[in-house]
Order: sequence, then structure tokens, then C-alpha cells
Amino acid sequence: MREYAKVGPTFWTGATGKALRRRGSEAVIAALYLVSSPHSNMLGLYYQPLMYMAHETGLGIEGASKGLRGCIEAGFCSYDEDTEMVFVHEMAAWQIADALSSADKRCRGIQKDYDALPDNPFLGAWFDRYVKAFHLTARREFKGEQDGGTEGALQAPSKPHRSQEQEQEQEQEQEHPHTPALRGRRSAVCLKTWLDEIKAAGEQPVPPDDPVFAYAASVDLPLDFLRLAWAEFKHRYTQPEAKRYRDWRNVFRKAVRGNWLKLWWLDPAAQQYALTTVGQQAQRAHEGRKAA
Repeated sequence: MREYAKVGPTFWTGATGKALRRRGSEAVIAALYLVSSPHSNMLGLYYQPLMYMAHETGLGIEGASKGLRGCIEAGFCSYDEDTEMVFVHEMAAWQIADALSSADKRCRGIQKDYDALPDNPFLGAWFDRYVKAFHLTARREFKGEQDGGTEGALQAPSKPHRSQEQEQEQEQEQEHPHTPALRGRRSAVCLKTWLDEIKAAGEQPVPPDDPVFAYAASVDLPLDFLRLAWAEFKHRYTQPEAKRYRDWRNVFRKAVRGNWLKLWWLDPAAQQYALTTVGQQAQRAHEGRKAA
């Protein structure tokens, strides 16, 4: 985590600052958060889940979504929902410098940091913006890796307990209002097919107003754990022999409520959640897949 972030006075008086204000206080808060986010880097291109912004700013999912939209409309940043990567367009200029001399040793460090970024759609745009300013040498392209790939897989989904099995089977007979892309479907599909369908329909797998967020907040389940649950759920259920369902969002909600994946436990004395051994293994595996 960075120890500090630079925010210049022109943030309030410049054209972008004025454009942000016209889009409401949520946009201003979101912009300040993106510049100083604990998940950010000096490049201004980093992994920033919306749920983190919602929690850490106090805006909530609805307010954070509105603020992020305002930032995008004002030209302050770009955001990719699939990879959850944000590109704050001028952040590297603010945090590093408008330009460096070719002899400045920081140029090599910037190129190294850029090379280490995870695959995302903004790699080319970031390089093009700063290639001359920082004397960059190697441009990267977005590979567009598919979510839920089997590379680095630990194992196929384990068979659930009988009570969970019965509960899951009932999902094939239910539909939910947060499944517009699947209305009218009479047969279950695998998770990968469903993800491809909702992506084509322009939807998010777990939209910002999904009830799972309200549930997590009601039981004080950390957002990091909810994110890990989705990553592990997605990984396990995209294995070749995984089950098929009609309403995958509802299945995920019940997986979180019932802790089907056994990722966390609640210490009754401290009233705090912690990862189980299974959860820690899943976290390491997920981080390994992201780094691969």
C-alpha cells in the first residue's frame, strides 16, 4: 500500500474537477478515492472492485456505481467490469511527473511495473499515453483471457452434503428477477455458458444491487471474503463435470449464505470471520491464477 497520494489544488478548479462536480458529490468522492485508494498504484492502472469502493467510501453500492459512472462520463477514468481494472487517465502524471528524462532511472522501474500488471483492456491505452513521457520500450496487448479457465485448477467440484444437494436441485425449478438474460429458459446450463450469455447481453454476473451484497453487510461478512467466494465458485463450477442450473445468481447467493465452499468460519468469542484452511488454499490458488 502506498503511504501517500498527491492531489493538486487544480483538482477543484480545473476542467475535469468542474465536470465531476456537475455530476454530483458521488463523482467527486469517487474521483478522490480512485486517486488515493489503498489498492491503487502510481501508474493509475490497477485492480479496483466496485464493492471495495462502496465499502471504503461509505457510498454503498448504489452511490459508488453512480460516482464511478460520473467519473467515466467526465473523462476522469475508464473502468472494465470484467477484469475490475480501472485506468485513471492522468494519475501517473500526477503521482510521478508530467515527463522524465531518458536518463532517469525511474523510467526503467515504471516499465517494470507496467510489465507486471495483470491482463486488462487498458494496457495499450496506458502505454500510448505515457510512452514518450516515461520513455517506455515494450507495449503490451490485452490477451482477453476467458474467465473460469481450467489452467491451474486444483480439483473438480466436491460433492455437496445431502441437504445442500437438495437445496441446489430446487434451483432448477426457480427463476429470479436478476436473471433477465435467461427469461424463458426451460433448461439448465453450465456456468461458463451462462457467463458467456450475460456478457453478450451486457450484464454483470453479480450486479451491484444483487441481494448478496445486502446479506453480506447484514452479517458483517468481509467484502474480501465475498470476492473470494465468487472467484472460487466460478472456478469450481466451470470444471467439465460441474452441475447445470437455470439461475446461477441465486445458486451463488445460497452458496454464500450456507458457506457451501467452507471458505470461512466465525469465531464466536471475537465475533470475527477468518478463512478456514480450505479458504486459505483457495485464496492462494486464486492469487496464483491471477499472477499466471
